[in-house]
Amino acid sequence: MRSALPKVLHEIAGRPMLGHAIAVARQAGAAEILLVTSPDQDNVRAYADSLHGALTHCIQTEQLGTGDAVAAAFEASAKHQRLVVMFGDTPLMRADVLADLAGHSAELAILGFEPEDAAAYGRIVMQGETPTQIVEFKDADAATRKISLCNGGAMALSQTALAKYLPQLNKDNAQGEYYLPDLVGLASQDGASTGLVMAKPEDTMGVDSRAGQAKAEGLMQKRLRQSFLEAGVGMQDPDSVFLSFDTQIDADVVLEPNVKINPGVSIEAGTVIKAFTHLEGVSIGKAAQIGPYARLRPGTQVGDEAKIGNFVETKKSIIGKGAKISHLSYIGDAELGMDVNIGAGTITCNYDGYNKHITKIGEGAFIGSNSSLIAPVTIGKGAYLGSGSAISKDVADDALVVTRAPPREIAGWGAKFRKSNTKKDK
Repeated sequence: MRSALPKVLHEIAGRPMLGHAIAVARQAGAAEILLVTSPDQDNVRAYADSLHGALTHCIQTEQLGTGDAVAAAFEASAKHQRLVVMFGDTPLMRADVLADLAGHSAELAILGFEPEDAAAYGRIVMQGETPTQIVEFKDADAATRKISLCNGGAMALSQTALAKYLPQLNKDNAQGEYYLPDLVGLASQDGASTGLVMAKPEDTMGVDSRAGQAKAEGLMQKRLRQSFLEAGVGMQDPDSVFLSFDTQIDADVVLEPNVKINPGVSIEAGTVIKAFTHLEGVSIGKAAQIGPYARLRPGTQVGDEAKIGNFVETKKSIIGKGAKISHLSYIGDAELGMDVNIGAGTITCNYDGYNKHITKIGEGAFIGSNSSLIAPVTIGKGAYLGSGSAISKDVADDALVVTRAPPREIAGWGAKFRKSNTKKDK
């Protein structure tokens, strides 16, 4: 990845790849996750712990291959009768595929797939319907390399098979490592039952580069878009819409082109998200209008039928039902009641350099354009603020407040000014 960040913490659809792997394992029915990491991967372990659920850390002191990695988890695995081994960099794995693997009747079952280009994948050697061997590409002869059935990486096996065959692995191969796939040959030669579960190529895709990450992102986005389209969400240009792993959108929501939805977003029915809008950590009610070119930041709650227009930014604010912030405003750390109207150019001055302060605006209040609301401040219900006002004190219900200076007109000043400067030019 050419990055200081561990590979499995790089994100796909707003979630680290490891998070996808753990989530899909749990969806498939895993009772416990045994996470194998190297000694220096404290940040990987910390992230995994943040996901909650039954998880045990296993340390692989030396990096001696996949078989060695499983050996690091052997003691912790003893209480489980069946185990599934998968990689933390396979964010596109599906729960139903893992469940099929875990539920296979064979003592050892492997995941297979047939890519368009088998390239350097390990090859699965079959005898009828039964896998008898997995041969790594570097160790394969010309005939074996012609096999199109490839190793998908994941494996399910009984505790008995693991205990019997794992100690028999050796490093007599091109990499000088303990290959976990060698268990297939050991089990087959010993007469143990082996089985095969087929997957799509993308299910098994491991991410090993920035290019691979981009490819995985594209495939994940395609999945997410398709699932929402099938659920009744409208998209004018699906390829330009980007979603997150936890996005929640009701039927009859419309997403216009070039919408970016980061984690923590829910959108209710009838809402339109207009073009070039950015959402993150936001809940939006029914029949709202958002954008175009709006940015809603974490903590924003938008009520039913509210309108947030172009070049509006919100942060940690409650926007009441039917409220309107139509253009060119910043609303942060604020509570807006029902049917509040915010004029263009209005800002809440919520930060004093050290602390954030709250602005409260009562229902039906009208905030004139180019107003500055200097928090902490409360604007009463039905109050009116004249355009250009700077408000630093509370305003009573139904009051009118105008703070701009009265105009002063000096007759003929412009002509005199131009005349005096014209003389200087000469």
